[in-house]
Amino acid sequence: MKLTPVMEKYILHWGEMGTRWGVNRSVSQIHALLYLAPEPLNAEQITAILSIARSNVSTSIKELLSWQLIKTTPVLGDRRDHFDAVGDTWDMLMTIVAQRKQREIDPTLALLRQCVQEMENDQQTPNEVKLRISTMTDFVSSMAHWYEQMQQLPKSTLIKLFSLGTTITRFLPKK
Repeated sequence: MKLTPVMEKYILHWGEMGTRWGVNRSVSQIHALLYLAPEPLNAEQITAILSIARSNVSTSIKELLSWQLIKTTPVLGDRRDHFDAVGDTWDMLMTIVAQRKQREIDPTLALLRQCVQEMENDQQTPNEVKLRISTMTDFVSSMAHWYEQMQQLPKSTLIKLFSLGTTITRFLPKK
């Protein structure tokens, strides 16, 4: 597979954006490559195309597999593992959001709830701090609950909901 200048630009930018999202640049670039690739690629192909160390490719593939953003795809006549990006852009978005919630929001919410429980008998923590922790707990809990509701919707409904944008406010009661 040969990269065109547009493909290179996309892959490089996706790698840069990955670093801003807290994801390793190589992980993001490999994900971008597999998303653009017309057929599954093996690790050696990825190494050659992106000029990334083979060990870095292996580590990045493991990371992408753990995020469920790529899958192993068998190729007839080749014993090596080949990798393919999972789903379309909406599937990718929902997978990333689900993984981030599981890895970041759920542990934070558990800790916040534990803090609220411990604050009940805590005389040392100022009331203003207790209020802020309780407020943050309510906020994160509401966001988690909203996400769980949105996750239940079919993709077609989510797409319509997104496309409504601010027009959705017409269905809300006026103040």
